[in-house]
Amino acid sequence: MCDQTRKTGVAHGVLLAFFQSVTAAFPPAELAAMFATVERDLALADDGSALDVLVRSATEMVPGAQMAGVSIGRGGKFSTPAATDDSVLTVDQLQYAKRSGPCVDAIVQDTTFNAGDLRTDTRWPSFGRAAFERTGIVSMLSFRMFFEAPDRGDVVAGLNMYSREPHAFAETSEVVGMLLATHGALAVAQMAARAKADNLMTALKTSRDIGVAMGILMQTYKITRDDAFNLLRMASQALHRKVAEIAVEVADTGELPEPPKRRR
Repeated sequence: MCDQTRKTGVAHGVLLAFFQSVTAAFPPAELAAMFATVERDLALADDGSALDVLVRSATEMVPGAQMAGVSIGRGGKFSTPAATDDSVLTVDQLQYAKRSGPCVDAIVQDTTFNAGDLRTDTRWPSFGRAAFERTGIVSMLSFRMFFEAPDRGDVVAGLNMYSREPHAFAETSEVVGMLLATHGALAVAQMAARAKADNLMTALKTSRDIGVAMGILMQTYKITRDDAFNLLRMASQALHRKVAEIAVEVADTGELPEPPKRRR
């Protein structure tokens, strides 16, 4: 048997075990209905509420989850844009400050972490004690959300569940959480794509406005493109305004804005 055949057989076995765990915990019809609801709610949500839908669904669907949150990492910095409880924000901030903990490590290491008792977990001794003392949370279940799109940039994300009960998350919780994280990854990827498109449109509009303003100045003062751009920069510096804002005013009025009068 070649290596590729063995790898395919192992992968098939893992997937089979995974789906057996799912169907053992939930009848297929019930599971399908649960995730159809999530898909519908995510599809109807806008960028401001999609992650709220995801974390609310996590507390309703994942056995043992009393609270849930989404962690987003960009450029080495993490934030929690959606959470069902303030305690989630507190725990996450502890992790971000220490740059270690179940949700941070799940994202960085691209894996899943199930912490049954943070008070005694040797993987995160400092964070675990602080999390319990500040919030009473002792169990965490964290997933990296995988993005298939190759242009996702430096955005990484994780779905996290929390409980004040020890050993709150069993195998069933991991199975349902993984399926939910898969749906969540699609929502985050779509948000990132829309943000990228919005940024591109803003950049194109800004470039167009600056080009129009430069053309007006070149025609008015009979100067070169470089000189016209330098005029915009000088006005920006003098007025403490962005070049793009100056450009819009020039395009609208045909003139550079008046510089502030000096005080005598």
